[in-house]
Amino acid sequence: MKCLAIADLFITKEMMKQGLVKLEKSGVDVTVREWKHESLELLQKDNLAIEQGGSEVVKLPDELLEQIESFDMLITQFAPINERVIKFATNLKVIGVLRGGTENINEELAKQRNIDVINTPGRNARSVAEFTVGLILAEMRNIARSHAALKQGKWRKDFPNSEFVPELEDRTIGIIGYGNIGQLVARFMRGFDTRIIFHDPYFNGQTDFENVELDQLLRESDIITLHGRLTDETKHMIKFKHFRAMKQTAIIVNTARSGLIKEDDLIKALQEGEIAGAAIDTFDHEPLDQSSPFFSLDNVTITSHMAGSTQDAFRNTPKKLAERILGMSLV
Repeated sequence: MKCLAIADLFITKEMMKQGLVKLEKSGVDVTVREWKHESLELLQKDNLAIEQGGSEVVKLPDELLEQIESFDMLITQFAPINERVIKFATNLKVIGVLRGGTENINEELAKQRNIDVINTPGRNARSVAEFTVGLILAEMRNIARSHAALKQGKWRKDFPNSEFVPELEDRTIGIIGYGNIGQLVARFMRGFDTRIIFHDPYFNGQTDFENVELDQLLRESDIITLHGRLTDETKHMIKFKHFRAMKQTAIIVNTARSGLIKEDDLIKALQEGEIAGAAIDTFDHEPLDQSSPFFSLDNVTITSHMAGSTQDAFRNTPKKLAERILGMSLV
């Protein structure tokens, strides 16, 4: 069996080769090519376009697809495996995706061609969960705002939430989406002696925490953190009316897809003081334009779409995928 693995600036050719050693030892002939970008920002721009518009919105360069018809397996992280790729990959049997979702794969066509699509759920769950905890603390305790002021020579002590800066003990954490990341966030936040509730209509496993309706979660939570997938059903699931239903002292955190929140409504809620603050890692348009209202808000912590970006997550993902493929006896 022949495998084409497409590396990028996050999962490099060397990481890919090292991670797929078990596939090679099992007899798979692995070829690694690189989807080249001049910068991480340009790669993220293509990735965001694919996440928002699907696999068909970005075209791969022809050199990546040379002799594509000879490969039985394709492995990718961000590179789109779209109709054009699948059409010419006439011998394709398996598509491996080095990420939790499969937004960059034309799954409908793959299914029609009887091609197995295998992803790596939870591959960066710890990275995102740890980052989420960091954002919660940064926004509640004004860590980023104090840092920014000190860098400008200002010893700042007055903040938008100065009258009610809380500790985490006995506060309610509301988690929207209780998959790999949401469950890790719950585990981490329990260590702060908090009350944990979550909303996930599709969860049917065992847990120590209560699965509640969205309205109850919004009404009772001091901190709301989003970890759901972006689908037609969940797009803009949090709108202005939902911010009005929250506590005025609540904060909301989003390290998942930007589209889960109606961005204009979030900005309006922050401007009008409907909630105390927000911590946001993903945006509708990236990088943020210099005219973005986010830059003028004093009750938001913003980061540059980096929650899942750790070397541990990127380096280990090809290994995890190789083990999953071998465990499913696909080679």
